[in-house]
Amino acid sequence: MFRWLVLILALAVADGPAMAVNPSEVLADPLLEKRAREISKGLRCVVCQNQSIDDSDATLARDLRVLVRERLVAGDSDQDVVDYVVSRYGEFVLLKPPFKFATAVLWVGPAVIVLAALAAMAAFFRRQRRGATGGARPTALSDDERRRLDALMKDDRT
Repeated sequence: MFRWLVLILALAVADGPAMAVNPSEVLADPLLEKRAREISKGLRCVVCQNQSIDDSDATLARDLRVLVRERLVAGDSDQDVVDYVVSRYGEFVLLKPPFKFATAVLWVGPAVIVLAALAAMAAFFRRQRRGATGGARPTALSDDERRRLDALMKDDRT
């Protein structure tokens, strides 16, 4: 039982973010450091692309973390720091890009895909419910069709 608990604890710790901020990067002022961490969590590592610079241990992410802290120490507001980084690296550096025409596909695309999938599923099940007749009601056999069917079944029995 104890081994399982240790294993679960190890997996829980291993699955967490890397928290790649080095002790040498940490600011002495806890308020500035807190602001730096919040800003860093919203900026994408351009190398890793799916991690914030706060979680990435790439060299460029480290440089961006240092840059954020330098700008805060210089007296920039949080928005000024973000604007500065965006001006140098583009909006791609934002983990949550703003909603505007250029990024509309990022925000609306998933909903459109889900709606299209639901519509396709509804059409598929509607066709399945109609059956192979294509929605037409079955009609009674004509006398000629009934005679041919009887003849086929009679031949089958022999």
